[in-house]
Amino acid sequence: MGEEPVIIKLTRDQAFVLSDWLYEVMMQSDKLDAIVPDRAVWSGIYAISGTLETTLPEVFMPDYAGRLEQARQRLLEVVGGDEDDEAGA
Repeated sequence: MGEEPVIIKLTRDQAFVLSDWLYEVMMQSDKLDAIVPDRAVWSGIYAISGTLETTLPEVFMPDYAGRLEQARQRLLEVVGGDEDDEAGA
């Protein structure tokens, strides 16, 4: 029972932005230790990150930064607010 896969559905924009954030937290800093001190949780985080990285061709495209910013803006339009609002939250 514990090994049954769980399916999570994300929009492409959600997956792309999440993939970038996970990469930043996991590979570009030591933030993962601070955010998630329970190393048992890391297994799921690494599985999600690996799946996103192998599923999204955007992560290997030369215009990565522009595509990421466009995806972020589309998501912000859906949830409302902007970065100034997020910083104050």
